[in-house]
Amino acid sequence: MKTQVNRVITTTAGLDTLPVRIAIGITFAAHGAQKLFGWFGGYGLEGTAGWMESIGLAPGMLLATLAGSAEFFGGLLLVIGLFVRPAALILAVTMLVAIVTVHLENGLFMSNNGYEFGLALLVVSIGLVFRGAGSLSIDRVLQQQLRN
Repeated sequence: MKTQVNRVITTTAGLDTLPVRIAIGITFAAHGAQKLFGWFGGYGLEGTAGWMESIGLAPGMLLATLAGSAEFFGGLLLVIGLFVRPAALILAVTMLVAIVTVHLENGLFMSNNGYEFGLALLVVSIGLVFRGAGSLSIDRVLQQQLRN
């Protein structure tokens, strides 16, 4: 069990991921809060589910709950630096699905509801999957505790 946990939380020392984790984590959490709770001008779970159904993503309520939860809870995990690798992987998959199902046909630019923002979030998430949480993270503290 200790080995499995260590694989999930392993991270490399450094402060380089801290600003990235915080900025992207807040962004993801805010987008998830829009989908789940209707905060920050979002439509909430029912509105998001209805929209997903309208573009052919069914069942809308399940998919809205999954996407909103991945973004909200995954974003919070990035901010605090806990289980960053698996959270970032889930967020990367979420962004890949969003790009392919919603934004790809609109081209690159956000002004046309394109995929540039989703692509940026995808790439940063992939980077965190490879890099880990960094020094100032709960993952790093847990990793050090498991070594002792």
